[in-house]
Amino acid sequence: MFLNENGFILTFILFSISSIFAQNRFFKAEEGMFWISTDLHIHTVFSDGEVWPSIRVKEAQREGLDLIAITDHLEYQPHAEDIPHPDRNRSFRIASQMLQQNDVFQVINGSEITRDMPPGHINAVFIKDANKLLHSDSLTGIEQANKQGAFVFWNHPNWDAQRRDGIARLELFHEYLISNKLLHGIEVVNETTFSEEALQIALDNNLTILGTSDIHGLTDWEHQIVEGGHRPMTLVLVSKRTPEAVKEALFQGKTVVWFNDLIIGKEEFLEQIIKDNIHFGPLKYLNSKTILNIDVKNESSVPFQMEYIGNFSFHKRTAFFTIPPKSQISLQVKTKTNKKSINLPFRILNAVTGPKKYLEYQFLVK
Repeated sequence: MFLNENGFILTFILFSISSIFAQNRFFKAEEGMFWISTDLHIHTVFSDGEVWPSIRVKEAQREGLDLIAITDHLEYQPHAEDIPHPDRNRSFRIASQMLQQNDVFQVINGSEITRDMPPGHINAVFIKDANKLLHSDSLTGIEQANKQGAFVFWNHPNWDAQRRDGIARLELFHEYLISNKLLHGIEVVNETTFSEEALQIALDNNLTILGTSDIHGLTDWEHQIVEGGHRPMTLVLVSKRTPEAVKEALFQGKTVVWFNDLIIGKEEFLEQIIKDNIHFGPLKYLNSKTILNIDVKNESSVPFQMEYIGNFSFHKRTAFFTIPPKSQISLQVKTKTNKKSINLPFRILNAVTGPKKYLEYQFLVK
């Protein structure tokens, strides 16, 4: 409860500062670009969630996210007796009322079209009117979402309530949606699960790679935020901090999923994160003419797990080491002869580019 007008204003100022801080809190981007942290699958009491929509906004702001989508179930309404609401946009409207006009944090409208498999559960975000998505058949709502210009994606394709073996696979219905450009993305991470099969489906069909919390309870309880945990997020690479720019980048597939200590995505965007956040150098020979000392800085929130795959050896480390988040370590490289520059190739073991595939990246050190 806000005690007075000043307290109300101060709270919003603090939330806005938190959101501004978030722009570079998790991952740095090159000048003129931004990695926007999003959660595009969230529930409230207006479907089967356990909290009021305003709590979703406060949680996300406190955790430093930039944008969330409220995506309550269209059809599944277990709280309807207690909270009757003929307007399926109601939870989004309540959440939106928490924002100030110039707040950098954003909430967008969405819905979860909730069906048996196939097609399973489908999210539509950046919609204009959720009510028009509510139909008796499985296809019409998806078509209507597309008519509204929505970004549409397949939720938890590995969900064991609909896939008893936990393996994501395409049905003819999904193939129809993809071939007709009605389906644009797929969750490879949902809540606490990661699907290699869903990642392969994304790569094979040029679907945008997504990770979401699908949160129903409190994020702190599910993801131990106070202890340093974080919800699954989709990081979206944009040149402007606007919902329109995020939407455009989602359609273009410019995403990386952050799940636990993993980053998951297409190789080009993982390379961009590594380039922007891990820095080697400068090249220095200290007390030895042939043992090179190099500072390595990690500006991200991920502890990067490195495997050196080159021909040099290290003086104080093995080929396997971790660069902690927001910190710096040093490497001592035995170069045998004095070098003005060297290339150091690594396999980054928590940067996932495909099923059992990990990003390889070469750092030029001068």
